[in-house]
Amino acid sequence: MKLFRGYWKYAFALVSILVLVPCTSLLAAETITVTSFGGAFSQSQIEAYQKPFMKDTGIKINAEVYNGGLAEIRAQVQSGNVTWDLADVEKQDLTGGCDEGLFEQIDPAMLAPAPDGTPAAQDFLPGAIHECGVATIVWTTIVAYDKTKFAGEKPSKLADFFDIKKFPGMRGISKRPVVVMEFALMADGVPPKDVYQTLSTPEGVDRAFKKLESIKANLIFWEAGAQPPQMLADGEVVMTTAYNGRIFNAQVKENKPFEIIWDHQVYNMDYYAILKGTKNKATALKFLKFATSTQALADQASWISYGPSRKSSVPLIKTYTGTDIQMGQHMPTAPQNFKNALATDDEWWADHQDEILKRYSAWMAK
Repeated sequence: MKLFRGYWKYAFALVSILVLVPCTSLLAAETITVTSFGGAFSQSQIEAYQKPFMKDTGIKINAEVYNGGLAEIRAQVQSGNVTWDLADVEKQDLTGGCDEGLFEQIDPAMLAPAPDGTPAAQDFLPGAIHECGVATIVWTTIVAYDKTKFAGEKPSKLADFFDIKKFPGMRGISKRPVVVMEFALMADGVPPKDVYQTLSTPEGVDRAFKKLESIKANLIFWEAGAQPPQMLADGEVVMTTAYNGRIFNAQVKENKPFEIIWDHQVYNMDYYAILKGTKNKATALKFLKFATSTQALADQASWISYGPSRKSSVPLIKTYTGTDIQMGQHMPTAPQNFKNALATDDEWWADHQDEILKRYSAWMAK
């Protein structure tokens, strides 16, 4: 009997090992790590995507933060030690990383359709579905002004930024030429669809600089995104180019008398991409499908003033969390705001940035 009991003891131990090994692997596969830029943006993703996904599936998500770029992603993929499953990346990094083989390919057919059955490929904004990633939010550069500085008629269009006779005062503008060149051409009458074609010619570049030169004496240059609302608040400028989210926060959280001019906004997108070599690809794809669904993208807009990348999400946008402020009108993608928007051409800038930046820097210093 002692021998018999010993046999079962060892048999039980063996069965336990066989059972526990696959269970442990399964548990490991049901945890993924998602990396983003931190702050209010990451919080909006956690609230709108990650918490509901964890509740629905039981899958755990570890949220990490990085400063963007490809260095950390490249190091993980090239070493074969991939610890991030998904990363939030900007368009230029998505394109570059895809070319380097740092991201998994995405089949658009796996994305959730719109509630009315419209296929995802038709529901997402142009450029939102990339071979290596899917866009979640639209953020944009706009012109904002302090409405207390204009007693009569208020600025209402991009061209007003360049009209210092009708709307006198100092202007804030970025130290980077991206968007500045586009604004200059559109304010000079170039339609959005022709901007990059025009900028691809020496005459087009000259035209943009001529427009900028017309207000050079009224320009103050900013570098960080936090500066434009502060410059407005301090009275340093009466109008400035800025990121829409920064101005929204100043309006809502600080009760500043600022207004956004959506006319000819220049927008960009952020994308979710899956790192090449992740051991949790299937789970990462499951999360990607959930996070880019119509409702999830609409829910994120309750936490931050970035527009959803899907058309079907726009009617579902509700109020800013904890307030009765309707968020729909604050979205870059709201129909009334988006009618003559221009998408940033990151590939064009990748090809021309060095030459434009060199001339722009010399022009600023002149």
